[in-house]
Amino acid sequence: MTSSAIIEVNHVTKNFGGLRAVNDCSLRVEAGSVTGLIGPNGAGKTTLFNMVAGAFAPDGGHIVFNGEEITGMKPHELFAKGLLRTFQIAHEFSQMTALENLMVVATDQPGEHLTRTWFNGGLVASREQEVRRKAEEVIDFLKLGHVRTELAGNLSGGQKKLLELGRTMMVDAKLVLLDEVAAGVNRTLLKDLASNIERMNRELGYTFFVIEHDMDLIGQLCDPVIVMAEGAVIAEGPMSELRQNPEIIEAYFGAALEVE
Repeated sequence: MTSSAIIEVNHVTKNFGGLRAVNDCSLRVEAGSVTGLIGPNGAGKTTLFNMVAGAFAPDGGHIVFNGEEITGMKPHELFAKGLLRTFQIAHEFSQMTALENLMVVATDQPGEHLTRTWFNGGLVASREQEVRRKAEEVIDFLKLGHVRTELAGNLSGGQKKLLELGRTMMVDAKLVLLDEVAAGVNRTLLKDLASNIERMNRELGYTFFVIEHDMDLIGQLCDPVIVMAEGAVIAEGPMSELRQNPEIIEAYFGAALEVE
């Protein structure tokens, strides 16, 4: 693996009973990129994401993150290394405010230890103020200040997706896996979501690996774009080139893409 790749998937395979969901799949995600992953339903995209994120262990092959073998590691181990994953359906703490949802993500909080709460209240209070300042900065970056004290369960789908992005910022993630980021988001908030992904990439250096069915959003955000079908990579390149490939359009996108 060269130093420019933050993720490298090498000949990875995953079976579910008699179904081979991922078939000898190899790909790489360059550090500092926003890389798209597209393909028809059943192509193996989410299964691949689950293996990279530690939800599933592959049956064969290797996954390397930041130069380190991570094959079979658990999600909490990968979280500690800076690899985070969001979901098609946002997972928020519904009875906590938007600000509190961000604060609970921060690591190294002494208030999580009962004895430190009893005997070192000053340290606990200091760290809590530090975490709160960070959460306020993230809220402001994402332009969610107007809902900072709103219960997260009351937020719209788009606001919850923005909040998930914010949680990745609380731990300064090195790689964020975004699964169907546009799902359940209205067009106005989707523009805000896309803008914040671009800003996090451009201004803060975040690397994103994105599954998405909205081809316009993929075209706006991602370069390169990787195409999967039947569990393997079949094409890779800029979306402008993939749009012009009649074989890919006919076989995998149907009427969703038309040659311009």
